[in-house]
Amino acid sequence: MSKLISLLSLSFLFSFSSFSSAHDLMAAIQSKDRSPKNVARDEFRNPAETLTFFQIKPDMRVVELSPGGGWYTEILANYLHEPGMLIAAHFDKGSEVGYFKRGRANFEKKIASSPMYSNVEIVDLSSNLAEENSVDAVITFRNLHNWLGPQMDSIFASSFKALKPGGVFGVVEHRANPGTSIDDMKKSGYVTEEHAITIAKKHGFVLVAKSEINANPKDTKDHSKGVWTLPPNLRLKEVDRDKYLSIGESDRMTLLFKKP
Repeated sequence: MSKLISLLSLSFLFSFSSFSSAHDLMAAIQSKDRSPKNVARDEFRNPAETLTFFQIKPDMRVVELSPGGGWYTEILANYLHEPGMLIAAHFDKGSEVGYFKRGRANFEKKIASSPMYSNVEIVDLSSNLAEENSVDAVITFRNLHNWLGPQMDSIFASSFKALKPGGVFGVVEHRANPGTSIDDMKKSGYVTEEHAITIAKKHGFVLVAKSEINANPKDTKDHSKGVWTLPPNLRLKEVDRDKYLSIGESDRMTLLFKKP
């Protein structure tokens, strides 16, 4: 069975495809400039399939929300080129929270480390992200559980405003079982598809398609330390390590929205 569950025809979804852009994407994914530690996660994160599903082209202006240590940034910075660029919306520069300060500083150091990142602009996550109606895509990976509540509303609203009409909003997130409460989502790190879709629609987005690209049926989602029990975190350290390594990374939803 195909992993793709589309709400539109495949001809629409993949009408942007071309040999050159696919070749560029694979070259970026296979680049020697990527960290070997990051490359090792490819089997769980499926970057080629995911970015293709999100309709990302090399000449796009793309916002990546909360890029963390830059796992996808390594690929996107190599793939996007003039007139395209990457806007990385990271922890706020002026934050007094130690974890946020360290994360932002480490990311800035990474961006300054190579000319590969010359087309990357860093902005605050709480900002407007970009000028209104100016970007082609906004994407985020495994972050919604960190934003549950008013912050999620704010970020979705800013994303909608920054996108051009027809622009796409791509979301990958740890997927909770239907009916999971907000409190349990916060504790476990898993978010229901229903909640993600409801908040997106609330801010004007239209759901275009769902994909099972990043699904993992081995993930029972009932781990003592939530999603962080699984790799790459392995919060329990050596306890049942082989068991959790055999499960792999979390079961994830992959959703594509559009700004009308």
